Amino acid sequence: MNRLQERYTNEITKNLMKKFGYKSTMQIPKMEKIVINIGVGDAVNNSKFLEEAVEELTLISGQKPIVTTAKKSIAGFKVREGQAIGCKVTLRSERMYEFLDKLVSISLPRVRDFRGVPKNSFDGRGNYTLGVKE
Repeated sequence: MNRLQERYTNEITKNLMKKFGYKSTMQIPKMEKIVINIGVGDAVNNSKFLEEAVEELTLISGQKPIVTTAKKSIAGFKVREGQAIGCKVTLRSERMYEFLDKLVSISLPRVRDFRGVPKNSFDGRGNYTLGVKE
């Protein structure tokens, strides 16, 4: 078990039970998955950019990404429906906790001018969005 997952199960769940008065452990919020995606706008003109993005995402996540396609045709961006424009990976269980641990403890502190993650990036359904440039 990963150190972040172990800490969640041993410490955080107990503290949340006390603080919010949950009667069952099933009421405690938990992470289900992490989705990492890369949108490659230049893939319209050159497909090599998409191949590089797939390789980078494979290195970052440790598993092979799925190539995403355009849902609609947009003439202004020269994109046709069904054209490959990005890639994504869904991480669950062990890999999810490993990725989050490395992101929080190694990657984010190395970002230039990093001032913490925004608190207002939650949507109404409990999802959190974090964008990192470079």
